[in-house]
Amino acid sequence: MESEDRDAVKLWRVHKTVHQMVNDRGFLVGEHELNMSLDQFKADHYRAQVIDRASLTFLVEHKDDHEQLLVFFTDEETVGIKPIKKVCERMMQQSIMKAILIYREKLTPSSNKVIMEMAPKYDIQLFKEAELMVNITHHSLVPKHMLLSKEEKATLLARYRLKDSQLPRIMQSDPVARYYGLK
Repeated sequence: MESEDRDAVKLWRVHKTVHQMVNDRGFLVGEHELNMSLDQFKADHYRAQVIDRASLTFLVEHKDDHEQLLVFFTDEETVGIKPIKKVCERMMQQSIMKAILIYREKLTPSSNKVIMEMAPKYDIQLFKEAELMVNITHHSLVPKHMLLSKEEKATLLARYRLKDSQLPRIMQSDPVARYYGLK
């Protein structure tokens, strides 16, 4: 029973961070999802004494351009081709171009290959559950990050008399860049 509770707490924290992440990216997320208590989470997602990861999967729409994002939780410890194809089929059926896949432990090389093949048309971002246990943007040592519009960038460059090449770069693999889905 104790390990089930630990798993529930872990997934509740991941669930909370994922909803905060998609909200920070500009997608519409309800207050109920952002502020869900552990007891409510258990009531909504416990099935036969285990958390039903399939019930954690959700679809959100961007508040500005109505773009959709599918957030998919896998059930398997090691994710192979089958769950990836399941996500891709759902994306194709519903004409969704972006997805976040949250997995438990690891991906097989063949599943990584399938994701790379889908990359030109479909954007599938991968997160391990352990990466989402804590919202890194709420940590005291992580400075606030803001994505600038083209106008704001031009104003900044003019104000400090800089060239574009003089601005610092953030790597795509940076945890905060991944959190915000930056390219």
